[in-house]
Amino acid sequence: MSDISVEPFAEDAVLLRFGDGIDVATNARVHAAARALRAEHLAGITDIAPAYATLLVRFDPFEWRDDAGGRPFERIADALATLNLGRRRDEEHNATGLEIEATRVVEIPVCYGDEYGPDLDAVAEHSGVARGEVISRHTAADYSVAMLGFAPGFPYLLGLDPVLHAPRRSSPRTRVPGGSVAIGGAQTGIYPRELPGGWNLVGRTPLALFDPQREPPCLLAPGDGVRFRVIGADEFARLAEHGG
Repeated sequence: MSDISVEPFAEDAVLLRFGDGIDVATNARVHAAARALRAEHLAGITDIAPAYATLLVRFDPFEWRDDAGGRPFERIADALATLNLGRRRDEEHNATGLEIEATRVVEIPVCYGDEYGPDLDAVAEHSGVARGEVISRHTAADYSVAMLGFAPGFPYLLGLDPVLHAPRRSSPRTRVPGGSVAIGGAQTGIYPRELPGGWNLVGRTPLALFDPQREPPCLLAPGDGVRFRVIGADEFARLAEHGG
């Protein structure tokens, strides 16, 4: 773990830092480390939360204190340092040197443009392509869920075609419909429910990204793969009627 820093984050949490910025390779290391840490089943670990370039590890400090007065942070940091988080562990690796692990791929049906994606034409104009090509490029990509954040169930997706990168709106909306598929900078994401937001809305899915009555409540999880599929208004209405 010589290239991974372990930082105190709270009295019951440490932060593993793998780098800075947003890139696919670093995020892949974060998720590989999260898988490896879960597999270790360390006592007292209460939560493991991956982000773009960091991994938050929450723990029960009473499990990690000792009679000699050692601080829980120091003890868990020492334990984490002994693990092979993000290192080569077998013969199958990707270009980042991490283990290759099959991920769940979730298909998201999307109705693009018009009232479902009022910013589709603006993204097309900014990108210098026709609106149909925006849709084709958006659905052709393979995305990965880098992290969940902003609101319960909101997935930040890496893998957006560089041609479609577009700045956030200068004037955010106070209400974005739930299910809206949007582009903000180099990322795409999905609003899980009605929220304020400044990303460009290109379409909408009838799927419920977050349902507190469902187990698990979030449709997508960090590390999942995502593919978008074009649907029409009739299929959108049918899927919405049946809860997606």
